[in-house]
Amino acid sequence: MNRKEMEDQVIQSYQQDEQMMIHVFAQWCINHDLSPVDLYKEAYPEQAGNESLNQALELTVPKQEAGEIPDETLLGVLSLFGNEDLAFVVTKYMEKLKK
Repeated sequence: MNRKEMEDQVIQSYQQDEQMMIHVFAQWCINHDLSPVDLYKEAYPEQAGNESLNQALELTVPKQEAGEIPDETLLGVLSLFGNEDLAFVVTKYMEKLKK
């Protein structure tokens, strides 16, 4: 494998992992009767649409069919990809849900 192929493979792997992170976020929102689009807009109001989020929404299932996603898991995944603004918004909603 040459350098270019290896770089392409690393980029593709990162993009797949990022898509998984977005899917985990979207499913967590669905599991808690929250709109992933609204939370995302709250965190990133300057961004119009997010195609990756739209793709992830197509993969979500009703909360009755979904497995539980622990809050810590979601926050860890968001932090891993540098989504600190989104993690902040999610944390705010986690606190509201606990009340």
